[in-house]
Amino acid sequence: MSTKVCGQLLFYLSFTPLWHYWAILNGKKTLKKLKKKTKIVAITGAESTGKSTLAKALAKHYNLPFVPEFARGYVEQLQRSYTYEDVILIAQKQVEQYNEMVSKQVPLIILDTWLLITKIWLDVVYGIVPEWIDQTIKETRIDVFLVCDTDLPWVPDSVRENGGTDREKLQQTYIQELEKYQFPYQIIKGNYEERKKGAIQFISGLDTA
Repeated sequence: MSTKVCGQLLFYLSFTPLWHYWAILNGKKTLKKLKKKTKIVAITGAESTGKSTLAKALAKHYNLPFVPEFARGYVEQLQRSYTYEDVILIAQKQVEQYNEMVSKQVPLIILDTWLLITKIWLDVVYGIVPEWIDQTIKETRIDVFLVCDTDLPWVPDSVRENGGTDREKLQQTYIQELEKYQFPYQIIKGNYEERKKGAIQFISGLDTA
C-alpha cells in the first residue's frame, strides 16, 4: 500500500467516530430472495463505454424500471474529493437498490453497474475491500453481465479518472473478476444502436436458457 493511501486511511480513522467505523466494517446488506423466473442483467465496463446509455435504452425497450448508477451522482454532489468511507456507502446503496428492485417483482432487472465495479474501485485506490462485499458478490445471482467494450472514445468529465491505458487495464480487470467469480458475460460492441440491438438479442436468449 502506498504512503499516500496509508496517510489517507490514518487520517480517516483518526477523525471517524468508533460507531461509524464499526458500521462500515459490519455494513453488509442482506440480499432479498429472488424469484427463479426473474432475469437479472448487469451492465459493466470501463469509463465512458456507454453503460448508462445502454441501461436506459434497454429499460425503455422493455418498458421496465432499471437500477441507475448511484456512484456518479453521489460523487458529483460531494464538492470535495471522495474518501474510502464514501465508496463503502456507495457499495451499501448498491445493495439497497438491488433489494428495492427485487421487491417490485419485475420479470427483468437491469443494473447500471453493480458491486463488482465498486469492489475493484476499493482495491485499486485503497487496497482494502471489506469481506462483506466479496461475500455479497458471491451470493448475488446475475444471469449475465453485459460488458460494454472500449471501442467508444473516452470523453473526460468531472468524475472520470481513468482514460488511455488505465481504461484498458481496468477493462481487463473487470473481465478477470467476472471470470474469477464465474459470472457469465457478453462483450457488447459497436455504436449505441448496435449495442442496444446486440444486448436485446442476447437477453432474448435468456428466456429460453
